[in-house]
Amino acid sequence: MPSGLEFAHVIDVVAFDAATGDVVLIMTETRPWDGSDERLYQLQEKVNAYLSFALDGEMAETYPDAAAKPVRLRLKCASEPDPRTLRFIGVIRKQIAFQHIPFEINVSA
Repeated sequence: MPSGLEFAHVIDVVAFDAATGDVVLIMTETRPWDGSDERLYQLQEKVNAYLSFALDGEMAETYPDAAAKPVRLRLKCASEPDPRTLRFIGVIRKQIAFQHIPFEINVSA
């Protein structure tokens, strides 16, 4: 669970995919995955912040041209997530599918 430290979440990157017309909200993770409760909590909080940005009007306010566009979340990470984190991401994918928001992983060293 959380270590008691609070992390302010900012949107790392807002991109536009010209091929699909989607707005892609990109979160970056440079640390290696360890599957710990703390890291899963941090990922959950970051996803929640990105969803709030997309769904609660802040994205449309900040980027008016993005208001009516479909949204995707992308996790850009330096290493492949460990099995526990991948299972957690599977749960996230199922939950946000109700909002028609895909969640993708991009591993780039």
